[in-house]
Formats: sequence, structure tokens, C-alpha cells
Amino acid sequence: MNRILAFKLGTIALLILLLLIPLSMIDGLVGDRQYQRAGVLQDIARSSSYRQRISGPILVLPYTKTWLEWKTHKQSGERYQEQQQSRGRLYFLPERFVLNGEVTTERRARGIYEALLYRSDNRISGAFKLPARLGLGDDLGLYSFARPFLAVGISDVRGIGNDLQLRLNGQSLGFAPGSGDERFGPGVHAPLPALDSQGGQLLEFAFNLELQGTEQLDITPVGRDSRVELRADWPHPSFVGEYLPSRREVTAEGFLAQWQTSFFATNLEQGLQDCVRKGDCQALSGRSFGVSFVDPVDHYLKTDRAIKYALLFIALTFAMFFLFEVLKRLAVHPVQYALVGLSLALFYLLLLSLSEHLGFALAYGLSALACVALNAFYVSHVLHSRLRGTGFGALLAALYALLYGLLSSEDYALLMGSLLVFGVLGGVMVLTRKLDWYGVGRNVGSSPLNQA
Repeated sequence: MNRILAFKLGTIALLILLLLIPLSMIDGLVGDRQYQRAGVLQDIARSSSYRQRISGPILVLPYTKTWLEWKTHKQSGERYQEQQQSRGRLYFLPERFVLNGEVTTERRARGIYEALLYRSDNRISGAFKLPARLGLGDDLGLYSFARPFLAVGISDVRGIGNDLQLRLNGQSLGFAPGSGDERFGPGVHAPLPALDSQGGQLLEFAFNLELQGTEQLDITPVGRDSRVELRADWPHPSFVGEYLPSRREVTAEGFLAQWQTSFFATNLEQGLQDCVRKGDCQALSGRSFGVSFVDPVDHYLKTDRAIKYALLFIALTFAMFFLFEVLKRLAVHPVQYALVGLSLALFYLLLLSLSEHLGFALAYGLSALACVALNAFYVSHVLHSRLRGTGFGALLAALYALLYGLLSSEDYALLMGSLLVFGVLGGVMVLTRKLDWYGVGRNVGSSPLNQA
């Protein structure tokens, strides 16, 4: 008697473990489809433009330093002066940096996969205030300067959509390809008129930058006082980087985000000095913020999350099946358990394949409906009652509804899962509180196990 019950429970546990095989295969298929989609998205970005980062503008002033250095003649020992030269560049960050961007998004499809592209119309303005004697002090006379230029780093210049024109103190200047300095990577630069070597000069600048990209837009706040405002028609932003927006509004029509930083918060001057003197530009490039255009309908991610609950889901379903068996004194063969378990595993395959074409919510509903209908039909014959089959189907549908709630409420998934398991355990304890477990083997004497 006890051995029969123990054998039945052990067989059910073994079936649950065996069902991990098809579930792991389906989980691997999800990973393969994600990899294929990532490859297609990469191809779309390669043919248009990748994620974008705007770094600048930064004022660059090339110089040649000339000085006399005393030398000693090796043979005669006489001292003489020899002219020495070195070349370098002075870098100046803006006193004020303002960026106002209007972002529109669009989807590009290739087969069943879609990529999200954006177009950002940016109005960039600000001012440079040059220090007295360009910060060189009494050594200013040793320097001669080449033509200065304004460098703007743009991570993927293919996304530039307009003819860039710089307005500098009311004067219109053109941009040229390349940032002009390898430290800033790809981008554009604008040659400027000669600067006043005594410094103290105020340079007001402004230009429009139309930029296309994918997935993410990052901005480096290069100003002593930086103010950035982005408006977009995308209602699912994820704000990324070193600084969160000081103000943001997210609605169903889009979002508005505003950032404000200063040199005290960014320490960008030190980052620029490290980049120039030590060649370590990580601090300069890392002091950025922006927005990632997250696609909330990532059916692969949701399907993968659903599979993580599969073991719990199958165990709860088998528990309901076993309760029907012991409470109604019916005999259910392990093969019948296995068929029900396989149908539950195939739910995830249906969910994966349908979600690629219909979207996750509709695919989930159709897959759950198919599995509920199939199991209700099958169990009604196994338990010899349409009412019992309908009741089993209703409970299974409730489990699918709870699973969807777990997937939709990521922040509360652990809490909801814990309450679900506690509730099921409590229900089992209430229903079986008067059950004679020693008599279970006798009560199901017609079970195929007993007959065997």
C-alpha cells in the first residue's frame, strides 16, 4: 500500500525531471532565435548607423613651442645655446553647453525581425570663455599658434543627415570631415579664425546636427554648465549613463527628459587632462548620459522568463491531477501524466513560434487556450467526467493567467510566485485534511499500477 503510493509519487517526480529535457531544448531554441535576431539587427544597423554618442564641441588650438636650451660641447667643453621646439595642442571645454533634441523613431523590418531606428534633430549651442593669456602665463611668448578648430566627436558619422554649419559670434563657418583629433575618434571639425592670444575672448557658437542611429543616444556634457533636453515620440525610454535626468515626463505619446550637470559633478576637466597627458581617455568618454530606446515587446525575453517558471508550472499541474486522482478515487496511469506534461511543455514552443508573428500577448492567449482545451478534453475522458475535465481546464487556465501576471509584473514576480506556491500548498492541505493516506493504495485498487 505505502509502496504503491511511494512508487506513484516517485514516478511523477521522475516524469517532471524528464520533462526538463524538452524544456531545455525549447530554451536553447529561444537562444538560437535571439542570436538570429541580433544578427539581423546588426545587419540593419550596419547598413544605416549604429548607436550614437555626441562628444563635444571642444576647442583645439595647435601650437609650436620654441625655446633656447644651454648645451655643453663634448670636445671643447664650451657652453652654447641651441634652439628647441615641441608641438602640441591646447584644449578648452565650453563654459556653457546646451543641447535641445527632438527624436522621432521608426521601425525597419527584415523578414520577421524589426529594428528600432531614431532620428534626432539636435540644436547645440553654448560659449567658450578663453582664460587670460590662454592659461600659459609668462611663457606665452614662447608659443606660436596654428589655426584653431572646433572638434565634435560623433561615434558613427554615417548617421549625419544635414550639411553642418557653425555660427560663431555671428559668423558662418563650415564643418569638415573628421574630428581633427584622434583622441575624440570619428566626428567633424570646424576650422576657426585666429584667436586673441591674450585670452579673455568669448566665443558664442551654435549649430544644428541631424543624427540617425539605433538603440541608444549618448551625450557627453562637456560644458562647465551643461543643459540637455530631449523630446521623443517613444513611450518606453531607459535612461542610461552616469547621470539620471533631473526632470522627466513619460506618457503614452513619448517622453521629455532634462539633464543639468556641472564640472563639479562631472570632473570633465580632469578627464580631459588625463586623456591628453596620459592617453587615458576612459574618464572623458565615460562621463556621459543618454537614453536607450527599449522595445517592451521582446517576446524572446518574455518566453525565456516563462520557461524559467515551467518546472513550477508542471509540478502544480501534476499536483492538481494527483488530487483529482486521490480525492475521486480514480486511477491515472503515469503515461497519462506524461502526455499532459508534454502538452504543457509544447505550450512554450507554441508561444515562441506564434509570438514571432502575432506579438507576445496574443500568442500567449492562443497557446494557453490550445493547451487548456486539449487537456480539458483529454482529462474529461481520463477522469470519466466532462465536469471534472472542465474543472481541471478551469484550474489550468487560472494557472496560465497567474503565470502571465508573473511575467508582466517583473518587480513583483518573487512576491507573486511565493504567494502562489503558499496558496496552492494551503489549498492542498485543506482539501486533503481528512484524507486517509494509508488507504490511498486500497482506494485506487483498479489502478494499472495495482493491477501490474
